Amino acid sequence: QVQLVESGGGLVQAGGSLRLSCAASGSILSCGAMGWYRQAPGKQREFVARISRGGSTNYADSVKGRFTISRDNAKNTVYLQMSSLKAEDTAVYYCNAAGILTRTQVYPELWGQGTLATVSS
Repeated sequence: QVQLVESGGGLVQAGGSLRLSCAASGSILSCGAMGWYRQAPGKQREFVARISRGGSTNYADSVKGRFTISRDNAKNTVYLQMSSLKAEDTAVYYCNAAGILTRTQVYPELWGQGTLATVSS
């Protein structure tokens, strides 16, 4: 059974930083693109950032220049470094991974359970 486990959320003041991590657990042979989405209270889930297995990245306009996504393929882990945080960044952040391959199964897409990041103004 493959799962995505997020960590790193918490409470931070505006202007501060947080680092989120998401590890894919299980007997994984390879993992395709990984990314982060977020859902603020009363709003729909939205795209934040994505990184391919080869390291190509793209970001939502709202976080460009402030957030950095990276990954460690050996650990099947993706990170989101969030800096210059604003109150509007407050949300539950969800990890997403596509094309996870194990010896017995291919998972087209998986989601983590979410981690809450709260930015106080």
